[in-house]
Amino acid sequence: MIIVFMARIMSGRVSALIALIAVPLVFALIGGFGEKAGPMVIAGIRSIAPTGVLLLFAILYFGLMIDVGLFDPLIRFIVRLVKGDPVRIVVDSALLALIVSLDGDGSTTYLLCVTAMLPLHKRMGINPLILPCVTMMGNSIMNFVPWGGPTARVMSSLHLDASQVFLPLIPSMAMACLATLGVAWYLGNKERARLKRIDWKPNLSESSPLGGEVDIDASEPPRSSRAKMAFNLVLTTALMASLVMGVLPLPLLFMGAFAIAITVSFPNVKDQKERIASHASSVIAVVAVIFAAGVFTGILSGTKMTDAIAQSVVSNIPANAGNFLPLITGLLSAPFTFFLSNDAFYFGVVPILAEAAKGCGIAPEIIARASLLGQPIHQLSPLVAANYVLMGVAGVEFGAHQRFTFKWAALLVLVMILSAAAFGVVPLF
Repeated sequence: MIIVFMARIMSGRVSALIALIAVPLVFALIGGFGEKAGPMVIAGIRSIAPTGVLLLFAILYFGLMIDVGLFDPLIRFIVRLVKGDPVRIVVDSALLALIVSLDGDGSTTYLLCVTAMLPLHKRMGINPLILPCVTMMGNSIMNFVPWGGPTARVMSSLHLDASQVFLPLIPSMAMACLATLGVAWYLGNKERARLKRIDWKPNLSESSPLGGEVDIDASEPPRSSRAKMAFNLVLTTALMASLVMGVLPLPLLFMGAFAIAITVSFPNVKDQKERIASHASSVIAVVAVIFAAGVFTGILSGTKMTDAIAQSVVSNIPANAGNFLPLITGLLSAPFTFFLSNDAFYFGVVPILAEAAKGCGIAPEIIARASLLGQPIHQLSPLVAANYVLMGVAGVEFGAHQRFTFKWAALLVLVMILSAAAFGVVPLF
């Protein structure tokens, strides 16, 4: 089922939305689960519903912030800073993703980073696949923070704390961050050679490398009053702080923030309806795929495919390979977290590996660290809901993004494994 699904979307023959619905339903019927498929799908949709609500209102909120010009000063500042150099633009994009990803949530990182940097990438004519690539790379590393999804799951499943799992991995994360910036520098240089460097005039108005005029003159009047701009800035800052502190559930935070922002920025009900309608296509494109992913995950777990995959792989590890379990876990973490959800891997597979390692005298915290090293590949999985946010705001196809980014994600996994071994936190044997 997984092979057929990946072949469909990576070949570009079927959209992710259709593949997520049709492929698992067909295989559920083939497996004789026709009568049980309905409850499985509903269970999967229920589990993913909060994410769908979060993304719906997050897209509306950040779309509204773009409408009122909240990010315009930031874009103008970055334009002055990069001076029309694609290398600086791509590296700054990667650096921004590394910083923003400290909140541990991929969806908000993608929304913030891409909405802030995409206008500049478009105006410069940079390959549209580069921004989602470097943003995803940065997020995949910083997702290791204890309040991020995978680390919290593995600490919970093996009853460990952050000092045992997260802190020893910081040097490896630093090496991966440098590798990300190195990839960004390389991709930026390729774009510089393709587009030729552009020296921007002081008023930031210059012809685009693809033709036409690029007009981001600093003297352009703001799209909203200063009072409303200040209010939206304070509201967005408060929203980000609340996300990090976990004051309320994320869907509720974005629902409340959107309701406040649109009421203050557009008091007229007719204007509010126009603003919502203008972002309807983006919202539907992303949220529809999120709920379609519920079909896939519901059938994957409901038919016990997840359990069978885990048991099959673990049972096929040779008995005399026990000393290599940290390395095996690190290598398995990439494909496992790609094809399975984080919950399935960290609550289903990792405890089995940790138990097997214990018999060889290997501490569970070593297995826990090793299980996190494949996260850069995991971030390309069709089971990661945040990916559909990234595709929606970046305006690229998921299959094209996977093909472009996979080799760089694999490079990050290699850097993480080798550096973890070099620092002694995940011995190879």
